[in-house]
Amino acid sequence: MRKLLLFSLCALFLFSGQALASGKLVNGIDANFPPFAFIDKTGKPSGFDVDAMDWIAKDLGMEISHVPIEWDGIVTSLVTKKIDIIASGMSINPERAKQVNFTIPYWIIKQVFVVKKDSALTVEDVYTTKKILGVQQGTTEAKWLKDEIAAKGYNVTLRYYSSAPLAVEDLLNGRIDAAAMDDAPANDAVSKKDVKILGTFGMQEEDFGYAIRKEDTELLDKVNASLKKLMATPYWEELIQKYDLDK
Repeated sequence: MRKLLLFSLCALFLFSGQALASGKLVNGIDANFPPFAFIDKTGKPSGFDVDAMDWIAKDLGMEISHVPIEWDGIVTSLVTKKIDIIASGMSINPERAKQVNFTIPYWIIKQVFVVKKDSALTVEDVYTTKKILGVQQGTTEAKWLKDEIAAKGYNVTLRYYSSAPLAVEDLLNGRIDAAAMDDAPANDAVSKKDVKILGTFGMQEEDFGYAIRKEDTELLDKVNASLKKLMATPYWEELIQKYDLDK
């Protein structure tokens, strides 16, 4: 029994230091979550978090690759060691924190409704009249809205999408009445599509953080230290300007 326990602890140590030992990091991203992470026109991963992690990896003397993962399974991909980190606009919440560790917060986000630019709807209308509301599956806003609608008895039907931009497309095509999402991708949609932000809908603001496996404490410490360093540099402000996050 003692030998088995010793083997298990050694294996855990080896796995926890695997990324650091290899000098390579695999970052799991939502491939359609602009401006934090997306695939650009050339097919290359891009976005605020992608650029930030490129800087952090260089600071740590590591190579990094950014791999698109379906959002509703991305935490499982981290826990099962298919990726080493999630740097892709992930909200820190207690449910996720049971499975993974988070870095220090690096961005504050709020959730909003998006509607067509010529819509006369109000936030109250979305809740109190029969409406179809689009939201990305696996997100904190999806869970919050599901619980809120059930608790308050709102006559709202939730329609789930693999990404916020896909919900916006269905909004423009008239298949849904409004879409719920974080304000950063909402602002990105407003800058590109014929939509507008209706307003916040009652959910509390959240912090974004990078997710790392529970056992990878050394990696967490190193990424935290590098992230703090990055946030104190002029490059951090350049990234904010580059991706229009100062709105």
